[in-house]
Amino acid sequence: MTLKYLIIGATGGLGRYVLDYFIANRPTHEFAAASTKESNRRQFEDRDIAFRQVDYEDPTGLDVALEGVENVLFVSTNTFDNERRRKQHRNFVDAAKRNGVQHVWYTSLAFGGVESNSQAAVQTGHLETEEMLRASGVTFTSIREGLYTEAFPLLLNWFPDSTTVPLPGDGPMALTLRSELGEATARLIIAGGHENRIVLMTSQETIRASEIVDIINQTTGRQVRFERVTPEEFVQTYADKDKGGKPKAFFEKTLTWYEGIEKGELATTHPLMKELLGREPTKPRDAIKGLLTENPNYTWHQNYVN
Repeated sequence: MTLKYLIIGATGGLGRYVLDYFIANRPTHEFAAASTKESNRRQFEDRDIAFRQVDYEDPTGLDVALEGVENVLFVSTNTFDNERRRKQHRNFVDAAKRNGVQHVWYTSLAFGGVESNSQAAVQTGHLETEEMLRASGVTFTSIREGLYTEAFPLLLNWFPDSTTVPLPGDGPMALTLRSELGEATARLIIAGGHENRIVLMTSQETIRASEIVDIINQTTGRQVRFERVTPEEFVQTYADKDKGGKPKAFFEKTLTWYEGIEKGELATTHPLMKELLGREPTKPRDAIKGLLTENPNYTWHQNYVN
């Protein structure tokens, strides 16, 4: 049986927003939800939404999940371990090819804009996956998404009780709301096209870490200080004493993020997202104000090991 759309990550951060748009705008027989856990099946089938289990570690299960699928939202695995990501993504790409998936829509990141020379560790894994897709012969679109505005605590390593934010850079970032990226991604998939291309989806404005600290202070009444530090000082500040329990190796790896940001790799904006939404994406400044107004102690899950 042919399935027009399979939405992977339907219980995750981005995928659930993609699925919400499909539920509101497409007949349910056209699409199915997918997640790693079989226990999620009932929540979808109770709403007459078909479900398929997808585990990137299970090639046989991937064959079952991708059988008869025309378009699939390939959500990148949620890990900073590029070796593990490489293995998982290879399993998926191989399964997509074996099963004749017509179009893979891959969620990448916007480091470097539409260029493919970023050395940011978080981006190099995406560049490898794009090359996997290209070499496989499977029709694909790589959606390079602006870093989530909602993840600003991770980008600053800011916690509600932080008094300083020491960072080795303060470059401009076109941070973009995840909820709006989800809607725009759904609209993009439904519209089709962009075969074997890289597309960039971002907000239309940039913001710097120091400006985010100002917003934290203005919105919550805090007196947090932004500090420019050397890369060595940045790693040493958090080595073995990060409030979120992240190891020293994490901060050594994230130095490549700040190097890229300082070079302007997150400064590129593009009108595609605005065109898809039919409205201006929320400005990062306004989005962060909104998050902190709703919850002055706002946190982001990836800022914590557990």
